[in-house]
This record gives sequence, C-alpha cells and structure tokens, in this order.
Amino acid sequence: METNREKKFDLLAMGELLLRLSPCNNERIATCDVFEKHIGGAELNVASGVSLLGLRTGIISRIPDSAIGQFAKNKIRFLGVSDDYIDYDSSEEARLAVYYYESATYPRKPQIVYDRKNSSITQIDINNFPEEMYHSTRCFHISGITLALSEKSRACGIEMIKRFKEAGALISFDVNFRLNLWSGAEAKACIEEILPYVDIFFCSEDTARLTFLKEGDLEDIMRSFTKDYPISIVAATQRVVHSPKQHTFGSVIYEAKTDTFYKEKPYEKIDVVDRIGSGDAYCAGMLYGLLSSDMDCAKALAFGNACSAVKNTVPGDMPYSDLKEIEHVIVDHNNTGKQMEMNR
Repeated sequence: METNREKKFDLLAMGELLLRLSPCNNERIATCDVFEKHIGGAELNVASGVSLLGLRTGIISRIPDSAIGQFAKNKIRFLGVSDDYIDYDSSEEARLAVYYYESATYPRKPQIVYDRKNSSITQIDINNFPEEMYHSTRCFHISGITLALSEKSRACGIEMIKRFKEAGALISFDVNFRLNLWSGAEAKACIEEILPYVDIFFCSEDTARLTFLKEGDLEDIMRSFTKDYPISIVAATQRVVHSPKQHTFGSVIYEAKTDTFYKEKPYEKIDVVDRIGSGDAYCAGMLYGLLSSDMDCAKALAFGNACSAVKNTVPGDMPYSDLKEIEHVIVDHNNTGKQMEMNR
C-alpha cells in the first residue's frame, strides 16, 4: 500500500459534527436543569485522536455559519485538526446535529436521544470542495454513519472515496452500524459497493454476522473480507461489558499480505467514565500506528487498544490523549512487574 509522506495531511476524514448535551453527575435527561456541551462525531473523533498523537489531520464536513458552528470550529482547531475543508451553511435551515447522552450506573443503562434530522451535512455537495483536496492526504477515513445520513451525504461520501483512491490515498472505512439510521440490508448493499476501494476495514464480529451475514469463527470472517475484496487490513474490536462502569476491551487485526492475525491481552475491567467515542479512539490509535510506521500492524494493535481503553476514562466524545500518555499506558499494560501509582 502507498504511504507517501510528502502530502499536506496524513489523514483527512469526512463526517458529521454533532453537539452533545449531557446531564451532570449521572442525572436523567428528563429531570436535569443543566447540560454539559461537547462537540463530537465519529470521523472528527478519529481525526482528533490521530492529531493529538502527532500526525497532521483535517475534517471534511458541512456546518452552520453561526455561533454554534463557530463553537464547533473552535473545538476542531483546539485539537489541531484542520478546518480547511469545512463548508459553511448560511441558509435559513442551517443546523448542527444535536444528541443528548445520559450516562448511568448498574442496573440502569446509558441512553441517547438524537435530534439530528436535516442537519447541514445532509445537504453536503461534492462540488463545494476543491480538486486539490484529493491529492493532499496519505489516508482518507469515513464511516457508515456518514453514508447513512442522507442520499446526498451518501453520494458525496462514495464519490470522495473513489476520488481519494484514484489520487493514491489509503481508504479507511469503519462500518459503525447504527440501526436508527438504516437497516442491515441497506447497509450491506451500500457498503459492499465501496469495499472494492477500501484498504483498512473496521468491522466488529457482531456486525459482520448480523449485517454482512458472515459465518464461521472470527478469524474465518476477517479473512473472508480480504478474499471477497482487495482489503489489506481488517480490524475487529472485542468489548465485554461487565456493567456500565466496567468494561474489558481488546481487538484482533488481520493482515492479508502475510496472512497474520495480531492479538494481545485485553485491557481488563476498565473504569468507565464515558464510553462514547472509544471505538473511534481505537480507529485513531490504529491508524496512527499504521501511518507512523511502515504499516506495522503490531504497533497499530498496541496503539488502538491503548487509545480506546484510555478514552473510556475521559468525559466527552474525543480522546484528549497525547503520544506520551499512550506510550506510558502501553508500557504499563505490558509490564508484569510492580507499577507506579502515579505519573510524576
């Protein structure tokens, strides 16, 4: 796979930006008076995670040309993510998608209420982005969420995949299936259209079975994607939810060229503060590992697992972990001896 290091960006990602409103201190959406606000979105979470680890990233999106759009833009810039390819919506109907997230403790489960219909990105137009954009990055990342939002976002996303691929970029795709956006059959039909262009593919075992109707054990499933399509690397996360506040997390990576599976011991009984964005943090860590090396899957596995584990402990959608912290976490994870209680 081509990994040209002389591009302006290491990674560009296309996706929706959302305003998240959350009650404080495990309160209920229906009863709280004050909400904390965060900016997030699957692809922005990935771009911000890769940026914080030290690579050059940017986000492709469409947001309102308003004060709330400015809030989103400020957050993007704070995380070192470029806003060069954001299209600003100045129409009367312009809006940023909103969702409400209520955290919980056992036996109550977290819940989400979406208010995202007709957000600005649903009218995104590929003609509003310059041709030079497709030649500016080593890797392009997108998820199934973007393809599911609207007919226009789907058409734009698919066409961008094709144009970035033609320009020599690696294509990274996370299925990120959401039943409230489309059915399994719709997702399968759409995603199978773009899989011939994908180099790096993120898909959980459950999604592979329920959406793509795959059978066999996990290794058979992961290998089958690379036999059916010219995919080079497949990654599957593995999460065990002991309770809303305690998870175990790990993953498996398959490299088709060498027919090799990469695994490590999982991060056990993570103290979960906020699980939202932890899957995106995994993508960010894995992509950083690949793009900062000669596509080293072992490094990608270590960074993906560590970034996801740490994100579970941080409020908000985005990871907020730098390279130094993640490297310390990886060392501690592999250390079988005595560990220091505090970094100081």
